[in-house]
Amino acid sequence: MSIGSPDSTVGVEEHPASAEPVRGAATPHGKSPSRIAFDRLRKDRVAVTCASIVLFFILLAVLAPLLTKLEGQDYSTFHTDLVDEFGYPTIGVNGSHWLGVEPKTGRDNFARWVYGARPSLIIAFLATVVGTIIGVVMGLLAGFLGGWTDRVISWLIDFVLSLPFLLFAIALVPIVESMRGGSFNLTPNEQASIRFYVLIFVLSFFGWAGLARIIRGEVLSLREREFVLAAKAIGVPTRQVLFKELLPNLVAPIVISASLAVPAYVTAEAGLSFLGVGLVEPIPSWGQTIAVATNWFKADPLYLWLPVVGITALVLALALLGDAIRDAFDPKTRR
Repeated sequence: MSIGSPDSTVGVEEHPASAEPVRGAATPHGKSPSRIAFDRLRKDRVAVTCASIVLFFILLAVLAPLLTKLEGQDYSTFHTDLVDEFGYPTIGVNGSHWLGVEPKTGRDNFARWVYGARPSLIIAFLATVVGTIIGVVMGLLAGFLGGWTDRVISWLIDFVLSLPFLLFAIALVPIVESMRGGSFNLTPNEQASIRFYVLIFVLSFFGWAGLARIIRGEVLSLREREFVLAAKAIGVPTRQVLFKELLPNLVAPIVISASLAVPAYVTAEAGLSFLGVGLVEPIPSWGQTIAVATNWFKADPLYLWLPVVGITALVLALALLGDAIRDAFDPKTRR
């Protein structure tokens, strides 16, 4: 075929046109889904406000020793001279006690409030991290390996989700304490430490199953995709397929699940402490304070409102931030 033939002329004319998009496609103009999500979060005023509130409480908990030092008080010193014979405070808010004192004991309210933020945040974040790691690993294994591995892990997920959370938490505390010699043979510090770790275990134990089920479903839809089949065909080890090929595509459900779990765990810790199976003295806790303050509400309403406002503001900010993160990572809501 000669160069001047119609067929060859068409081929010559089409070549530059077909080559131009290839050169344009080589230039990375797009953004990753995670980058798009974070850009949307930065433009969301509700998300920015809620993140600022959460950061405020984190700084409050971290800087608690410095703040109480500035006030000149601590959370454990009794001031019986500041309460009357019936236990009611004889002073209010002043320069020495920024939020007054606790009824009956005279301990400083501000010091106990800032230190009370610590266990709620620590337990919530640790339980979220542990539950997320276990849930992601179990979901990846169940969805990718299939077979008997999938059946066993799915049975474990169903078993955990069928357990009553509240009854399990209430029963586990005395069981663990009896294994350590009983609550009567434990010092207050030992008892508080045991309950601290029991709370983290309980929340992590009940938190991983829901995420594992979500990850399993996502992996089942991803394992037949071309990039996974190609990786398996060239002999890529299973561990690399799971954590280098599949895991980057699961960032959205993992982040969404973790962001929604934190406020739930803060509420759970406060609720269990309120019921008497959570944290105990000498560790300050907002839930524990609420349980005691209900007996003094009419005489000293500030004593009750301090932890209530703290829990409400923190949980509401975390919940709204979690909703914003879910909307930012959801492809169906992207514009």
